[in-house]
Amino acid sequence: MKKVTLFSDGSALGNPGPGGFGAILRYGDKEKEIVGSEEHTTNNRMELRGVIEGLKALKQPCDVEIVSDSSYVVKGINEWLDNWVKRNFKKVKNPDLWQEYIEVSKPHKINAHWVRGHDGHIENERCDKLARDAAEAVKNL
Repeated sequence: MKKVTLFSDGSALGNPGPGGFGAILRYGDKEKEIVGSEEHTTNNRMELRGVIEGLKALKQPCDVEIVSDSSYVVKGINEWLDNWVKRNFKKVKNPDLWQEYIEVSKPHKINAHWVRGHDGHIENERCDKLARDAAEAVKNL
């Protein structure tokens, strides 16, 4: 199973407001950037959307290390998701995205790792810029 690192970040201007996400997939010395935006969304939705779109870009089952500055995403994946499923996502924000995450993560072995945002982590800073630029672009449409 290939080992892949997925760096991801999300941004929303206004929260809710125009939003964007940026992700970097790294396998060995190869990288792929993934960027997207939505006209009206929240920061948490964009944080999770970056992870989902990164996983969707994988062509085969992989051992994926997700690196994010979102404790919502990291704790959701590592700690909360099993109980949310048992409760059928009652009183959970963004159940549509969490259910989509479950589907796209099924073929993969996932481990999520939290990093402090805006703290000089090179890939996190790149993803943050991709996400902010995407949010600004959709804001200016």
